[in-house]
Amino acid sequence: MKKFKIQQTPFVVPNTDGKLIEEHWGNSTGNSDLSIAHMVAPPGWSEPHQTPDFDEFTLIVSGKKQFEIDGETVILEKGQSIMIEKGARIRYSNPFEQECEYISICLPAFSMESVHREDEGVD
Repeated sequence: MKKFKIQQTPFVVPNTDGKLIEEHWGNSTGNSDLSIAHMVAPPGWSEPHQTPDFDEFTLIVSGKKQFEIDGETVILEKGQSIMIEKGARIRYSNPFEQECEYISICLPAFSMESVHREDEGVD
């Protein structure tokens, strides 16, 4: 029996905000301890604030991404990475003119039940 698995067809997470989310490993593959996703956020993209029950690591592949973390704004560019601890109030966005490609790793795995997104309009 092989001691490895190759992911050739990641799960494309359906959404309506224009962001591509390809989950390579995570709840979609039976890995609840960890999720790894490739994402592309289009220019002008943003999502509501959230307070996740997981640590999230983000590595920027190209472009820039803005993070609002507990009231502080951080902007990362290609080659930079960040670790955000669970329980932080976060808002992710790409207010820039070019798309942002990045890799996201969540411990434990991302789920809609554990992300705790706020309703639009709540600030």
